Formats: sequence, structure tokens, C-alpha cells
Amino acid sequence: MSTKPALQTNPRGIPQAPFISNVEEHVGGPDAEVESALRQFQEAIAKYRYMELNLNTRKKALLDKIPDIEKTLSMVQFLKDKREGKLKVKTDDDLEDEDDESSGAASNSQTMTFELNDTLYAEAEIDTTEDIVYLWLGANVMLSYTQGEAIKLLTEKLSAAKQSLSNATEDLEFLREQITVMEVNTARCYNWDVKRRREKRLAGGTDEGSSKA
Repeated sequence: MSTKPALQTNPRGIPQAPFISNVEEHVGGPDAEVESALRQFQEAIAKYRYMELNLNTRKKALLDKIPDIEKTLSMVQFLKDKREGKLKVKTDDDLEDEDDESSGAASNSQTMTFELNDTLYAEAEIDTTEDIVYLWLGANVMLSYTQGEAIKLLTEKLSAAKQSLSNATEDLEFLREQITVMEVNTARCYNWDVKRRREKRLAGGTDEGSSKA
């Protein structure tokens, strides 16, 4: 009992396109029709291009998302370091009064600039002794975390997003290779059919069935 060879896939389950080395054997013999094989090749190309479109959309979303996560992580880390006394940010007032105040003085508040929109910002004063931060999780959901928890969560999300971006980039390259293979299969099958028809005509027997006088 014969068994079909296992379908090879990439790590994300995208099937590998087979290269048709023997077109005649693939279509079913020297007199077989090629339309069915050509249709299968075109359907496979369409499926690969659909996956490519989805992956390009996903990759673009990740390229937009990763900088936002990195910026948020950097801010939470800054607040944590500020609260723990690992750094002291000098404001304009600090610089003006630097000669009059002791170097050990530290403010319990910090003026921050928040991005509300692409070109809209607002200032707010926050308590740098507070250990709680609030993160948007999407779908109009915001949760509070301790700074340590927030850093852990954001670090994991950043790592996952970068891995997803790497996978998407790898899958896109894989898909382009499979599309090329299927396009080559299509060309080889078409050219084989053209050559076969030419040989039949030269032998005096066209596909339309010519008759001798």
C-alpha cells in the first residue's frame, strides 16, 4: 500500500510548494490535459498571496506597536528609578537654584508631557513616590500595576512582539520563495504543453485532428 509523502511545512505551518521536475509525469502522461494542473498552480499562488497580504498587514502593525511598548517601558523604568532614588532629574528650577540648594534635595513630583494625539500634548504633574502605574491594555481597558509588575509585563510583551515580527519577516520570505516555485511550475507546465502541441503539428497530427487528402 503506497502512502503520500508527508507535506513539508515551515515552523508556522505554511506548506512548502513542491517543485515539479517532471511535468509529463505530474499531469498524467503525454496525452493528458494541462488545464487542471495549471488551475491548481494558480489556486496555490492565490493562497500564498493571501497569506502574504495578511502577514504584511501584521508586520506593519507590529512595526507600529513595538516602539510604543518600548517608549512605555522606558517611562515606567524611569519612574521606578526616580522613586528608588537611582536618578534625579534636574528641572529648570533646579538648575537656577542649584547654587542655593543642597545637592541632596529631591522633589516628590515631576512635570511630564503626555502625548494625546500625533500633534497634541498636555502637561501633568505626577507624584514620583507612587509605586502604581496605569496601562492601557486595549479595547478601552486600563489596569493598575505596581511598577515592577508593569516592567515585567511590558518586557514580556516587547519580547513577544519582537519574536512575532521576526516570525512574520521569516514567513514573508518563505512565502515569496513558494510563490516563485509555483510560478516556475506554471511556466514549465505551459511551455511543456506548447512544445507537445508543436511536436504533434510537425508530426502531421494537430490537436484539432487534421485529415490527409
